[in-house]
Amino acid sequence: MKKINRTLIIAGLMASQLIFAASCDEKEIIEEQVTELAYSSNEEINIDDLLANFVDTEPLTTAETKMLQFMKEEEKLARDVYYALNEIWNARVFTNISKSEERHIAAVMGLVEYYNLGSTEVLAPGEFESEEFKALYDQLVEQGSQSIEEAMKVGALIEELDIKDLQEKLDATSNENITMVFNNLLRGSRNHLRAFNRQLVKYGITYSPQYISQDQYDEIINGPNETGNR
Repeated sequence: MKKINRTLIIAGLMASQLIFAASCDEKEIIEEQVTELAYSSNEEINIDDLLANFVDTEPLTTAETKMLQFMKEEEKLARDVYYALNEIWNARVFTNISKSEERHIAAVMGLVEYYNLGSTEVLAPGEFESEEFKALYDQLVEQGSQSIEEAMKVGALIEELDIKDLQEKLDATSNENITMVFNNLLRGSRNHLRAFNRQLVKYGITYSPQYISQDQYDEIINGPNETGNR
């Protein structure tokens, strides 16, 4: 397998972020002071370590290739929605987690490049290869634009959707590299869900999960933050 050009992957992600930032109009913002961050630097995915630990495996199946394409779009959905909502509400939780989602996308793109699956280009924020993800993006941004409370609900919804889909994908593959990356993404999504839950509690919002069970939701939000690259 060829060496992964992480610099190009990250540069592409940063370029798309700059394009998005330049295109946004100034909006009235709500000052949001968040004293609890969902994660610190030692709890985030270390992309260099992660990609360095890839091992030779059998070629990916068609299902596994589609799996990576799907998760790239879903991680991008999270990042792009958080970008958009942060422009409206200036809430630090969106700033921090959108940066984390950049690393999640880079991790999936590392797999794409490692297995020579084609272009690692990531479309501009708000643009998707899948019409389904584009429609979901529009729907979630519209919902989150209504109020800061709705924005926090959107954040929790995205993270529990991510958790559900990652769990399903992990059950459907035995590929060691995919398993390593997806387990790290899953830990990150649980940390993000904990962060959004703290905001929901702060705003006095009663939230009912839609994609995972109430028992699993409660277990996650009551657990400690997790570290990556294990």
